Amino acid sequence: MTEPEYLAAIRESYDTVAADYTARVKSPDELDPLSRGMLAVFAELVRGDAHGPVADLGCGPGKVTAHLAALGMDVFGVDVSPRMIDLARTAHPGLRFHVGSMTSLTLGDRELGGVLAHYSTHHTPPDELPLVFAEFRRVLSPGGHLLLSGHAGGGEILRPERAYGGRPVSYTSYLLPADTIAGLLDRAGFEVTARLVQPAGEAGRRQYATFLAVGRG
Repeated sequence: MTEPEYLAAIRESYDTVAADYTARVKSPDELDPLSRGMLAVFAELVRGDAHGPVADLGCGPGKVTAHLAALGMDVFGVDVSPRMIDLARTAHPGLRFHVGSMTSLTLGDRELGGVLAHYSTHHTPPDELPLVFAEFRRVLSPGGHLLLSGHAGGGEILRPERAYGGRPVSYTSYLLPADTIAGLLDRAGFEVTARLVQPAGEAGRRQYATFLAVGRG
């Protein structure tokens, strides 16, 4: 099966910027209180239900994976960028990290108690998001929880040529309205139980949206 061009662009771009990204991206302890709070709520819910391990999909260098592990979760990371996975394994040798794509997870049906997608879906073309969200739903056990966080907006499409220290990139970012993302989750079989939308701020800060959801049925 031929890999979609957008996945190849994501892999190549993040392999290129991996070291600079790791140095620049905030750790969870440096996030704003609301974002940290949503991670803590997710961890508490998943620990309380004990339906299985948690997959951090699009884990990058593993900073959030390690944060969830410190909160007492059985968690592993998955990322499409082999270089990111190398950095994650080096920084966090006691945790599990795998190269893979959230479009086709090598996981069994209903295997997970939780799925985290932390700023990892905005490079996915909107037409492909139903496939991604269907994969999230497939691998979650009944009663399992999803935490989806990322950039949102009014439908803007961004195609930067360079990022993270001026490194060349070829990915695209799609800034969908929060209502659109919520609708896609609903159609994928999720019930959104909490939504946090943080408006765009000064200095080019984008709008952020976070969704906590459970699978219906």
